[in-house]
Amino acid sequence: MTTVDEIKERLDIVEVISAYVPLRKAGRHYKGLCPFHQERTPSFVVFPETGTWRCFGACSTGGDVFSFVMKRENLDFREALELLARKAGVDLAPPTAAQSQQSQYLERLREIVQAAALYYHSLLRQSPQGEVARAYLARRGLDDATVEAFQLGYAPEGWDHLLTYLRGKGYSVEDLLAAGLIVAKEHEAEGRTSYYDRFRHRVMVPIRDLQGHVIGFGARALAPDQQPKYLNTPQTPLFDKSAVLFGLHAAKQAIRARGQAIIVEGYMDVLAAHQHGETNVVASMGTALTEQQLKQLKRFTNTFVLALDADAAGQAATRRGLAQAREALDREWVPTVTATGLVRHEARLAADLRVMTLPPGMDPDDVIRSDLALWRRLVAEARPVVDYFFDLARQELDLSTAQGKAEAVERLAPLIQEVANEVQRIHYTQQLARLIQADERTVERLVAARRSPPPQPPRSEADPGRATAAPRRPGAGSATARTALAAESGPALHCLALLIMRPLLLPDVQSELTALGVAPLSEDDFDQAEQRAVCAALLAGAVADGGQWLDAPAAVQPFLDTLRRHGQRLPELARPQLLKDVVDSVLRLRIAALKARSRQLPALLHQAEADGQADELRAYQVLANEIKQRRHDLERLLNARTLTGRRQAVPSW
Repeated sequence: MTTVDEIKERLDIVEVISAYVPLRKAGRHYKGLCPFHQERTPSFVVFPETGTWRCFGACSTGGDVFSFVMKRENLDFREALELLARKAGVDLAPPTAAQSQQSQYLERLREIVQAAALYYHSLLRQSPQGEVARAYLARRGLDDATVEAFQLGYAPEGWDHLLTYLRGKGYSVEDLLAAGLIVAKEHEAEGRTSYYDRFRHRVMVPIRDLQGHVIGFGARALAPDQQPKYLNTPQTPLFDKSAVLFGLHAAKQAIRARGQAIIVEGYMDVLAAHQHGETNVVASMGTALTEQQLKQLKRFTNTFVLALDADAAGQAATRRGLAQAREALDREWVPTVTATGLVRHEARLAADLRVMTLPPGMDPDDVIRSDLALWRRLVAEARPVVDYFFDLARQELDLSTAQGKAEAVERLAPLIQEVANEVQRIHYTQQLARLIQADERTVERLVAARRSPPPQPPRSEADPGRATAAPRRPGAGSATARTALAAESGPALHCLALLIMRPLLLPDVQSELTALGVAPLSEDDFDQAEQRAVCAALLAGAVADGGQWLDAPAAVQPFLDTLRRHGQRLPELARPQLLKDVVDSVLRLRIAALKARSRQLPALLHQAEADGQADELRAYQVLANEIKQRRHDLERLLNARTLTGRRQAVPSW
């Protein structure tokens, strides 16, 4: 995670912008009067789920928290970085040489794994040998939209298809091994090592981190006798199965919006759920929940529903998951007065843990595909964790014996003690008393005796171990997931990579854009802080050939390194062709921006209508037509350049 990413993760964009602009909640968004132009109808919208803002009025600008502060305070990137770093409690010390080298290494591995995902996906969609995988996915009820959204793929039969493909793109065997994509086999008698593809004749499911980067794969066997049935990427510098929840990158917004995360076991459960609109579902990939996984989840919600299989293995996984959740999740310390008048602190679990009971013999995938209404009812009826363990105690313990009753208290008292609501705590205490046929006051004392150890006092300023950074707060989704680095073919990254390698081309680019009747390239063409910083440096003439920006802020360096690597891998082009490529990239960048605004408008239109805001509704309707026309003009221009190479003018805006 870069410094910029970390700052965005720590800061709540709504809180930052609210210090400058009065905002009101409108559905899942926040709205206010734009601070960058005079207006009476609010057109300034903040999207907390993506950590972005956009003016849908005269400005037509937008960006992230950095771009807002830069524009509002009239700061350059370095100044905004220092201001926001102080606010977030992030240290701006430059990375060491070792840290920079490690960052570049991990970025290279991400490029390799993403290239593999694209290769597998292409084979699934287009190759004849991918038909068996397409048929399998069709039998599982997955449609084309889900296949595309999750970039599902097919690993072909044969020993070295992926190896040959990635070696042809210039990646080393050592890096392919480190990424977990190939396997080494030692031939001791011959004194040599051979390499082969790890995944063969399997449906490939890319596993992504919270930022949306592909970091590994889950692979489902297609042949009946193929073992194991599911094969995962091994532990790599990118992939740690115990720290990843499958589908969280796609589910995090819905989890935050619904205030609830549903945890299942398998990839297919998540794919089916998301296809049917149940987008707050993630998978533990067949393992018990871990502390690392729960730490990621609790950034978005404190309500968790475990929907694991009803068989013995599923029950065992549920118990392990609940036990781990109770260890990992936060607690609130509540002062209570004892019978002797002393004050003590007791821990209350700051989370709502529930268990969803599935029909016998059915997994979440089966339920969702066969009866979506049943699935939703089961979610709504998910039982609190204390009720679940009460049921287990009744099933597993002989409550007619002293040993069984003692075991029931041992299991249930700590759970009751952690219940935050006092009325519910009294209810469960009474229930335990009835369960073991004991006096209620006696049971109340037993429950109190299981209290957690008292909280540690805050460390003093003089304590050398005192944390200096501000506590992490749920941000607006991962910052890196909102940058063009997520896909190498993104027009923002491609455009900037071309220009930092050949910055002297910029004046000709500006002249060409002007001749086409469109605005010259500017910082406002880019939404993300690092992109805007690089563009500003290019416009100021601060970048030399080969991407050398001597005064670049350290926080921009990882992005610059990625741009250089991308630029170095591009083919050599003659100057006229290079100029055309850059100009076309600018046009594609603006088309992509208009598409993004078009996707945002329906929700705003719906909310304005629901709120009875007639002026806003009319303004959004007019804007939707304007955006459609602008996009049509740019697409027509780009198509004409692609077909004929001639300059075509369009109306200026």
